[in-house]
Amino acid sequence: MPANLPYIAPNQLCIGLYVHLDLSWWEHSFAFNNFKIKDEGQLKQLRTLGLKRLRYDPARSDCEPLTLAETPVPAPAAPPPPPDPQEQARQTRVKQLSVLRKRLSEVDRAFIQASQRVKTLNQSLRNQPEESVKQAGALVNELVTTMLGEDGVALHSITGKAAEDAYVHSLNVTVLSMMLGRQLGLDAEASHMLGMGALLHDIGKLEVPSKVLLKPPPLTRPEQQLLEMHTLYGKRMGEKLMLDDDVLRIIHEHHEHCDGSGYPQQLREASIGRLSRIVCIANHFDNLCNPLDPRVALSPHEALARMFLPQYRVRFDDVALKAFIRCMGVYPPGSLVQLEDERYALVLGMHPTLPLKPTLIIYDPAVPKEEALIVNLEAEPKLAIAASIRPSQLPPEALEYLNPRQQLTYYVDPRRR
Repeated sequence: MPANLPYIAPNQLCIGLYVHLDLSWWEHSFAFNNFKIKDEGQLKQLRTLGLKRLRYDPARSDCEPLTLAETPVPAPAAPPPPPDPQEQARQTRVKQLSVLRKRLSEVDRAFIQASQRVKTLNQSLRNQPEESVKQAGALVNELVTTMLGEDGVALHSITGKAAEDAYVHSLNVTVLSMMLGRQLGLDAEASHMLGMGALLHDIGKLEVPSKVLLKPPPLTRPEQQLLEMHTLYGKRMGEKLMLDDDVLRIIHEHHEHCDGSGYPQQLREASIGRLSRIVCIANHFDNLCNPLDPRVALSPHEALARMFLPQYRVRFDDVALKAFIRCMGVYPPGSLVQLEDERYALVLGMHPTLPLKPTLIIYDPAVPKEEALIVNLEAEPKLAIAASIRPSQLPPEALEYLNPRQQLTYYVDPRRR
């Protein structure tokens, strides 16, 4: 709308005028900042905003504004009207949004602290292995306490730049494995073993040359064999560190598949440790979403769908895989989606008990990106997701606005309610 539109007083408003509100989206309850007045209800809402003047567009209006002479004579002072339900609802939404933004900010900060701790322990594994294991144990203990809280946790995707740190794979696998372990009813002791094994599952890669680790597929047969040795190298390192047998088993078996197609021993389901089967699922999911070549990355929704295809699901523990899908939700955090009203959104977080009611950030060109609307679908019964979509399906302006990270990273929020 042109900036040189004429101004009118609020008492010149009438049905049929096309008006523009010079307000931020949270300062009013209308869907857009510019629109045509359709009824008396909208007139009443506009007048309660307390504006001294507002702009209107003559070219898009059905009529002229009232002249000042036509405006009604002010009535005698009357008692203040009862609170407007729509205004009260707007104020409630503003408060809820403020709380939600604060919560997401706290989750981001907690993730940054955890990822820095993982980076430090990875860097010190060679020279100070005992200290690294001690640091790993402390971090896992904190996650166990968080995961096993009364109300559980909400899973969030991390949208900040820290999510693109090279060390977050092991943290991702740890968080996802422990979420799945909670879904399966693991107690504190088993959860701790699971977390330690997940956090240290790739320590054997310290013995694999970086030119092999960083080479995108396809690898030569000798390179693939060398890469697969990381499970044996990791087990040997873990034995020197006197890690628990359950942790050693995860390190050695996290690439074993239930149909015998995995490595290093081509074990079948009954021979693979229960905790190893959990880490295998989380590790495989993260590798699909965060491959070395980002051009072949799958969305979280696509990754779950692929893992559930008949030719792939036979690789995984059936009970654990179904629990993982319940745990991640129909539209996992990090997914791009389209709502039933055709708006685009990015899934920020979800609670396992509400798989169809995640928290979203919504693309709205009328709202500045830094003030983007964050909505919890649990509190918005009229909103629903229609489909998951790929980044290539979004208009460029929507993709830039929502800004999904190339590397998908997760962390947890213990304060769900």
